[in-house]
Amino acid sequence: MTNHSENIGPVENGDITDGSAPLRRSAHDPQVTLRTPAELADALPYLLGYRPEDSMVLMALHDRGGRGRFGGRARLGIPANKDDWEPAARQLAQGLVTGSERRGTRPEQMVAYVCQEPAPGETGRDVMHRLAPLAHLLRTECGRLDVPVIEALCVSDARFWSYCCPTQECCPADGTPMGLPGTSVLAAAATYAGVQVRGSLRELRARLLPWESGAAREQETALDRAGGALVPRILDDAFRAQVAEDTLALAERIIERFAAAAPESDIHQADLRDDRLLAHDEAARLILGLQDRTTRDRAAAWMEGAEAGPALRLWRALARRCVGPYGEHAAAPLTLAGWVAWSSGDDLEGREALAMALGADPDYLFAHLLHQACNEGLDPESIRRCLRAGRAEHRSADSTAAVTDDTPLAPGADHPPAGGSAAAPRRRTRTGNATDNRRRRPDGTRPRRADAEHARPGSTRPGGTRTRAVDRPAAAHRGEESGTRAGRTGTQGARSGNSRSESDE
Repeated sequence: MTNHSENIGPVENGDITDGSAPLRRSAHDPQVTLRTPAELADALPYLLGYRPEDSMVLMALHDRGGRGRFGGRARLGIPANKDDWEPAARQLAQGLVTGSERRGTRPEQMVAYVCQEPAPGETGRDVMHRLAPLAHLLRTECGRLDVPVIEALCVSDARFWSYCCPTQECCPADGTPMGLPGTSVLAAAATYAGVQVRGSLRELRARLLPWESGAAREQETALDRAGGALVPRILDDAFRAQVAEDTLALAERIIERFAAAAPESDIHQADLRDDRLLAHDEAARLILGLQDRTTRDRAAAWMEGAEAGPALRLWRALARRCVGPYGEHAAAPLTLAGWVAWSSGDDLEGREALAMALGADPDYLFAHLLHQACNEGLDPESIRRCLRAGRAEHRSADSTAAVTDDTPLAPGADHPPAGGSAAAPRRRTRTGNATDNRRRRPDGTRPRRADAEHARPGSTRPGGTRTRAVDRPAAAHRGEESGTRAGRTGTQGARSGNSRSESDE
């Protein structure tokens, strides 16, 4: 075990991270050497970009020129059931080591943290003793992978304890008080490098959790009403495209409304401002409209430039409106919020929003794919290119369809006259009648869809069961099941990132 009265060796924090990737280095970048448990405890929020709560964390160390340098890091919520501690510790250790190996930089050592605030009637020292078996499991699982843990710390009640040091002189039984936030050398270096600590995960999640105020009942009533009107039309191929256009047009108007609003410096006040700008019926129509996969994919194209900020605010506001039995519907706005945050460079909110989306609907494949890509440190630009191409394609199709709509059709005709684009998607005629958008065969007949592809299981009424309208050709292309949820669901998934690991190299 480490004796902290001796020098445990310098750990150089040259790569201060913001939770996503190391900052660019120059000859003038500050380098901070961490030598004591106090400095390691103080470093944790700056290395993660937030203050972890109810978390176990592993930090990878790499030997570069005889000096340890921080590499990847992984966090996992502490399971409430102690029987789950061992598999959780194994998952955390294996995930970080595997991720590091995939990037060609296997860690030589680890620093482990367990962080939890005291329960009522507990002290920080009680927490330290209660979590000691978990810290031991982390050390054991890392040891199985031949990556020794050189320090294991417990952080609780503004104090820290070392599980690796038996010396009372440097590690007293009652713990060591944490320094004042922002007063350490590392804090100064982080400020110089532009790194900010975002607060706690609880504060971040609060911006995405459903309302619990008296307004929640009004929003639920609006969702019931909108479900009765919209869901049958979403499930009807004749009207589904028009519902998508209406949904996206409404979202675009609200994004413009948000963009024009006066700024607020306080985060809580900013969210209240956005809530006031979004009416209950508007939120209900958007939440239900976004359950359609293709509509959601098109909405994801508001991801950069001047649109990204107001769009992220809208997706957060919609997630807060998925109240009561509509909790599962939050998967769509939460996934959009996670995508826009990640695409804009905020990996922390991106990971947490995507984890909450999976808490709302564990089978939501779009959130699964984005969450995995974000955790693996992939570049979102490849996804942005796909969405840009899809947006350009829709704009081109809309332009072609507009020309077609202005050209009178012959009585009984259901295809464009000469000069029109036979491949362009058909829009509703000006009389409101829906046209069939299936392509013709060369002989002039339309292909008949298989019954399995056209099935509409479940109920379409607001109080009915969950229903999915599957666009199988698109789903096969993307490997994803499309989703249209009808009305209210009977269960609501817990939206929490605690059961999902976050790692980055």
